[in-house]
Amino acid sequence: MDIFSKIAAGEIPSYKCAENDKFYAFLDINPLMKGHTLVIPRREVDYIFDMSDDELAEMIVFAKKVAIAIKKAFPCKKVGMAVLGLEVAHAHIHLVPMQTEKDMIFSNPKLKLTSEEFKDIANKIYTAYTNE
Repeated sequence: MDIFSKIAAGEIPSYKCAENDKFYAFLDINPLMKGHTLVIPRREVDYIFDMSDDELAEMIVFAKKVAIAIKKAFPCKKVGMAVLGLEVAHAHIHLVPMQTEKDMIFSNPKLKLTSEEFKDIANKIYTAYTNE
């Protein structure tokens, strides 16, 4: 079982933002911006384009709902979406609140947040997600 599967199963702690039976969203622990969230399928799959068309479509719709919640919790111009996937062998989508396109440059310095800040951010997104 890979690290993201362990996170989705609750074996490794995370800052949960949203979930359903097929997908899980949690805060990136090395965020570009407050609200930077990862969306993963619960099923282990390394490459996002190895997912079935239906599963990929469902993941994008789930990510859209999470992005709407992020935008409510952290007002921004847009929530950017990126699929990189080389650092962890589990398909995932990055959702990043953006004021400018420069906010999505992954080589930018990462924020250093406390556990309390992470909890507060996750709670804001989770609340916005569940109140949809």
